[in-house]
Amino acid sequence: MAATTKKQLIDRIAETTKTTQSSVKTIVQCFLDEVVAELAKDNRLEFRDFGVFEVRERAPREAHNPKTLKKVEVPAKRTVKFKMGCIMKEKLNRHENNS
Repeated sequence: MAATTKKQLIDRIAETTKTTQSSVKTIVQCFLDEVVAELAKDNRLEFRDFGVFEVRERAPREAHNPKTLKKVEVPAKRTVKFKMGCIMKEKLNRHENNS
């Protein structure tokens, strides 16, 4: 599985939109900063047909250190859940079926 970097995405967007890489980089970074800021405020982000980002609270739990087998307390933490929208689901499933 290949990984795509933010720079590669910026390069592609700049080429497609005939915009400078510097402008696209600023816009992409601003977008990502806004996503993080909204999630930090516990806001739900909905991008129609793409998907939904939601902050979820994970309960504290007890785990085991696999090396020592001692019990370890894992504190509660916040995480982000992403649920795919219909267009993404459709494209991913089409890709699976064509492989």
